[in-house]
Amino acid sequence: MSDRLFFPTTGVSVRQAMLLAIDDVSLPLRRNLCYYITRPAVRPEPVLTPEKDRSAPDGCATHFYGGVVHEGDKYRMWYYAVHYGEGRDPHLGNLVEGPTCYAESEDGLHWVKPALHQVAWHGSLENNIIALKHAHSEGVHVIKDDEDPNPVRRFKLVYNYRPENRKFWTIRTATSADGFRWTDGADLPFDSFIEQSSLFKHNGLFCVHGQMLQRSEGGHPAGRQGGAILSSDFDHWLQESGDAFWLPEPQNPADRGHTQPYDQVHIGVGASSFGNVCVGLYCIWHNRPFPTPTDWFGIGTTAGDFGLVVSNDGLHFREPMKGHVWLHGDESPINLPGVKYSMILCQGNGILNVGDETRIYHGRWANTADVNNYYAEIALATLPRDRWGSLGLFPDQAEGSVWSCPITLPAEGCQVSLNADRACDMHVEVADARFGLLPAYSGEQSGASKIEGGLDCAVTWPQGDLAALGGQTVRFRFHLQKTDAVEPRLYAVYLR
Repeated sequence: MSDRLFFPTTGVSVRQAMLLAIDDVSLPLRRNLCYYITRPAVRPEPVLTPEKDRSAPDGCATHFYGGVVHEGDKYRMWYYAVHYGEGRDPHLGNLVEGPTCYAESEDGLHWVKPALHQVAWHGSLENNIIALKHAHSEGVHVIKDDEDPNPVRRFKLVYNYRPENRKFWTIRTATSADGFRWTDGADLPFDSFIEQSSLFKHNGLFCVHGQMLQRSEGGHPAGRQGGAILSSDFDHWLQESGDAFWLPEPQNPADRGHTQPYDQVHIGVGASSFGNVCVGLYCIWHNRPFPTPTDWFGIGTTAGDFGLVVSNDGLHFREPMKGHVWLHGDESPINLPGVKYSMILCQGNGILNVGDETRIYHGRWANTADVNNYYAEIALATLPRDRWGSLGLFPDQAEGSVWSCPITLPAEGCQVSLNADRACDMHVEVADARFGLLPAYSGEQSGASKIEGGLDCAVTWPQGDLAALGGQTVRFRFHLQKTDAVEPRLYAVYLR
């Protein structure tokens, strides 16, 4: 028998599993329960801003088309800078995309930009530029891959660049032993346009999500929509892509396309894998009519909010609540007195759990009408750990229940704990894969927690642990009951 939990529905195998309340594949069947989506706490102050010195590598903007890794007692960030120089795009004046820059922090709130001495900038090595083969770049996304046996490939990076013999942006990879000095991978690993928003590893596959040049039904142009590409080894990437997350296209094909005024998905899904489930954000890009004929995205007019999505295979994402705005742009604003702008929120590799907290690093992009006021900074939103949303009772009901998907337990069984309010008002039954309740673990023999509520409330059964169920495929049934004025809320279930 295996020492891992296995999910027959999705084919995912993990040592520890998390059944998120908002994941309707892991928790598919419910009675008298609905979603209560959690609103994040947003830190008003940015965590990273452009340098006041306009000649700096990030003297114009610090874009979070980036990533954060928490390693030991240090937070590490790689981000996309914009500087002033000889602009390549006439609509952006003297603004230039890139280079890739680095910052670090002891608490994740106060960041420094260390001198890396890798790239000369205006004749000086005293800067925080990461040396990559292509300095003219956009997004940069980094993961630490502890499963790779080769220590020089421990850190993996994907960045956006324009190949010399192509007219589009695409990805290039790089690997590193320490996250500072990088070795570029092969040129043009994916020979099509993609403007990526995240890199993560899920169920043994490397996933890059981004915005692609896709076609809608009938071969007609599509707007900005989320796609994804995959690799099994990080070196060789499938040239086929998948539709990861789309918003509806207009019924009339003539109204479709990235130049049309309707809501689209900006740069795809920015997600993180938590073993058996991925959680991500996407930018609801409110495409606006263009102020000038040559403007391609709505300078000064287009705005962007965050939508919340989940996935079980790392490729296909869905909204727990269709059309729900998880974070409005005006809820994470930029302080630019006297400057007219539309707020665009930007997602990346910014979702991570640290202790009892889920941190969501994200970008604030001031889409200014005047390109001379161009500005972007990096911000932070937080949740109690894994509390993206809960299952709670209908307002007029006093009890309800929810079934899990089938799960094959490891040889030693598993431990169950609840991330819940009023966990003491919940009990847990175990059934076989076909919903047949097991007498030794149901009814009067159901499991329960002695903890009133919290992020990790252990469940115990009168019969003892679940070791006797090792190797069996089971389902869990969670019961919620209201016994006083405090509503029971289930946010997540942990199987260890």
